[in-house]
Amino acid sequence: MPTVPNSADALASLAAVIESRLPARGGNPESSYVARLLHQGPDAFLKKIGEEATEVVMAAKDADHGGDRAKVVYEVADLWFHSMIALAHYGLRPADVIAELQRREGMSGLEEKALRKVKERESVETKGAS
Repeated sequence: MPTVPNSADALASLAAVIESRLPARGGNPESSYVARLLHQGPDAFLKKIGEEATEVVMAAKDADHGGDRAKVVYEVADLWFHSMIALAHYGLRPADVIAELQRREGMSGLEEKALRKVKERESVETKGAS
């Protein structure tokens, strides 16, 4: 039976490939889609993230009405992929996202959102006092 890598390994492996396409690492926009998006800058990959997020919503709506649920997986994979391009651009990795999700584990979503608002308010107040 073939071994299946755990999700963190799979994401780390894909992240390494994406990072190898960064302009600073010699990514060639002529031969790589990822390098081309990174070379074009944030507007290019952020636009793709928006498009993919919309496609996730459309696939989910279709699935709610008898459409193929596998299409939701396909579109989420595209969204994650393009989000990983953004992470690489900003010097971040999937492990950073996983760590944040682990930090939130056991905390209610409402509690987490309230805590975020308090931190944002404190940040604004600190900047205003400077």
